[in-house]
Amino acid sequence: MVKRTGGARRKTRHKLKKHIRERGKISIQKYFQSFNIGERVCLKAESAYQRGMYPLRYHGKQGIVEGKQGKCYLIKFKDGGKYKIFIVHPLHLEKR
Repeated sequence: MVKRTGGARRKTRHKLKKHIRERGKISIQKYFQSFNIGERVCLKAESAYQRGMYPLRYHGKQGIVEGKQGKCYLIKFKDGGKYKIFIVHPLHLEKR
């Protein structure tokens, strides 16, 4: 058996790269932002904070807030012909 190379963040150098003005500490305002059920959001990963991050192949997708689970939100979106629900921290979400 051959061991699998790489993990979840493999080949994400450009995808997770921040703009020069966004570098530094995480914004408290963005960390504690809230969303209403039914609101449209965009998945945009904050690379400095790994908790509550979605699979990075869905980076940039838009979804709808279905509910809340702890600090995180349930985000529903269509991938191909199926609906998928991810549990995502609000730091990795943007209002659309």
